[in-house]
Amino acid sequence: MDTARPRPTSTDTAPARPPGIWRRCLRMPIGVQSIIAVGLGALIGSLAPEAGEQMKILGDVFLNLVQVVVLPLVFPLIVLGIARMESVKKVGRIAGKAILYFEIVTTVVLLIAVGLAKFTGIGKGAPVEGADAKDLEGLSQGIDFHELVLHAFPKNIFAAFGEGNLLGAIVFALLVGVAMAAIGEKSEPFAAVLESVAAVMFKVVGYVIRIAPLGVLGFISYDVAHYGFGNLRSLLGFIAVVYAGLAIVVGVLFPLIAAIYRVRYVELLKSIAGLAGIAFVTRSSESVLAPLMGKLEAFGLSRSTTSFVVPLGYSFNTDGSVLYQAAALVFLANAYGADTSLPALLLMVGVLVILSKGMAGVASASIVVLIAAGNSIGLPAEGIALLLGVDFIVDMARTGVNVIGNSLAAAVVDSSENRREAKRGARSTASTPAELEPTHLQKEPAR
Repeated sequence: MDTARPRPTSTDTAPARPPGIWRRCLRMPIGVQSIIAVGLGALIGSLAPEAGEQMKILGDVFLNLVQVVVLPLVFPLIVLGIARMESVKKVGRIAGKAILYFEIVTTVVLLIAVGLAKFTGIGKGAPVEGADAKDLEGLSQGIDFHELVLHAFPKNIFAAFGEGNLLGAIVFALLVGVAMAAIGEKSEPFAAVLESVAAVMFKVVGYVIRIAPLGVLGFISYDVAHYGFGNLRSLLGFIAVVYAGLAIVVGVLFPLIAAIYRVRYVELLKSIAGLAGIAFVTRSSESVLAPLMGKLEAFGLSRSTTSFVVPLGYSFNTDGSVLYQAAALVFLANAYGADTSLPALLLMVGVLVILSKGMAGVASASIVVLIAAGNSIGLPAEGIALLLGVDFIVDMARTGVNVIGNSLAAAVVDSSENRREAKRGARSTASTPAELEPTHLQKEPAR
C-alpha cells in the first residue's frame, strides 16, 4: 500500500538567504556608507580622472535636492518658533544674545588663527610667483554692503525663495512670526498649515539624506580628479596650521564655552557627528541645515531657539571659515613680505570681522570674502589663486566646524534662556510667602 508523502509545513521550508552585499551596504549607517564613498571616490578620481570629473553630477544632484528643501522647511520653523514665543521682547532678547555670541566667538577665533599663523611663520618662501590670477575670474572681487542690506530685505519674497536667499527668508519669517503672535488665535489655521508643511519637509529631508553617500562619491571623485595633489607639498604647512587651529577651536574653545553655559558638549558632538561628517565631505553646510535643527531639537533644545539661531548663524557665525581666512591672509602677507606687525594684524582681524558677516553656506564661499579682505589690505589676487589648489582640503574641515559652531551657539542661547526662566521661577516662589505673611498678620487681630 502506497503511503502518502507528508506535505511540507512552514517549519520545513528552506532557510532564508542571507541578504546580498548591496542590501548589507544599504543597511549600514549613513556615516559608514559615506566613509566607503570617500575611499571609492578617491580611487576613481586618481585612477580615472575623466570619469571622476564626470561624477560631479552626483554631488550636484544631491546638493540641489537639499537646497530645494531648505527654505520650505526653514521658513515655517522660524515663523512657528517666533509666533509661539511669549512675547516680541523675547524674540529681540534671543536675537541680541545670538548676535553678541557670534561677534565675541568670531573675534576670539580670528585672534587664535592670527596668533597661530604668526607664531609658525607660514607663507615665508611660498611659490606665489607661480600662481595664476585667471583662476579667480569667476569669483566676485568684493563685498557690496549696499547689496547685502537689500539682500536681507527683498522686494519679492517669491523671488527670494527662488534665488535661495536664506537671509531674506529669515527676515520675512521674523515679520510673519511677530504678526502671528500679535493677532493671537486668528493665526491658528495658518499655524496648522505651517506645521503640516514642516512635517512633510522633514520627511522629504529624510529621503534626501539617504542618498548622501552618492553625493559624497561624486564630490570626492571630482575633487581628486580636478585638483589632484600637486600643490600639497608647497602648501602642507598652511594646511597643517589651518587644521591645528580648527582642532584648537573644537577641542579647547568650544568645550570651554560649553562648560561655562553647562552644555553637554560631548553628547552634542555625538548627536550631530553624522551631519558634520556629511558637511565635511560635501563642503556645504546648507546640505545639513534642515536635519541639523531636527537633531538639536531631539537633543533637548527648544524649537523656538533652534529654528531662529541656527539659520541666523549660517550667515553670521562661520567660525571655521573666518579661521581659514585669517590664516590665509597671514600666509599671503608672509609670502609677499607685507607688514605683519601687531597693528597690521589687528587691522586684518577687524576687516575680517566685518567682511565675514553675511557669508553664504555654500562651497568655497570664503574665497570671495578672502579676495575682498586681501584687496582691502593690498594683497594681490595672484597669491589667493595659489590657495585654490588646496581649497577643497581645508574647505571640508572649516565647513564641518561651522556646523559644530552653530549647534553650540543654539545650545548656549537655549541654556541662557533656561537659566533665565529658572531664576524668574525662583524669584516668584520666593516672593509668594513674603506676600502672604503680612496678610495673615493683619487678619489675626480681627479675629
